[in-house]
Amino acid sequence: MSTHPDVDTGLPLTGERTVPGIAEENYWFRRHEVVYAAIAADCSGAVVLEAGCGEGYGADLLAGTARQVLALDYDVLTAEHVHRRYPRVGIARANLVALPVATGSVDVLVSLQVIEHLWEQERFLRECARVLRPGGRLLVSTPNRITFSPGRDTPLNPFHTRELDPDELAGLVTGAGFDDVSVRGLSHGRHIRALDRKYRGSFVDAQLAVAVSGKPWPAELREDVTGIRASDFVLHDDDLRDSLDLLVAARRP
Repeated sequence: MSTHPDVDTGLPLTGERTVPGIAEENYWFRRHEVVYAAIAADCSGAVVLEAGCGEGYGADLLAGTARQVLALDYDVLTAEHVHRRYPRVGIARANLVALPVATGSVDVLVSLQVIEHLWEQERFLRECARVLRPGGRLLVSTPNRITFSPGRDTPLNPFHTRELDPDELAGLVTGAGFDDVSVRGLSHGRHIRALDRKYRGSFVDAQLAVAVSGKPWPAELREDVTGIRASDFVLHDDDLRDSLDLLVAARRP
């Protein structure tokens, strides 16, 4: 969304790594934060592995309830940043299709907004199954292909390799050997639905148009973006095909 460097973290804003504390990024940050907050209870007292931690704010949030959190990311700058900024999170660099973790050693594996970037999604999920203990929980989120790249089989986002719809996501997870598979959707709550109407049908498109143009943000749009909170999004079991993001939960047998 923005191309200027984040002076607090030292991490470049790529448009794919969500960073807290950036006004123009606040919508995307809150859209991700709400999922971390929703799964924190599932991580209570658990040994948690986050595959693809990004800036690290989510791993740190989970560390508030978990017994231990190990976060993995491939990027050197990201790993160094997480080590400095979030001391209660363990961090290591890793290729996510070859997790550097012992078999059956993890209670909960979390991977949010990552699988759509991977070329070998099936291999990644098999690795997730390997490192989870019997009965361990898998929690994976990803954009809903139907609404994120509507009418297309290939992603609009050049950083995505393959996006999934609800049935495809559930099928991949089941095929990797998991059971008790369930999928929830994330959608705009009442406040953001009002902003969708205000911005001619899409609050997201209004933000993207400014970001692509390179022009200064209109004051009113910037104010609306900075006012978004995690509570302005809802996780639900209905109308999955119309949801913005998907969250799948499953259990290793």
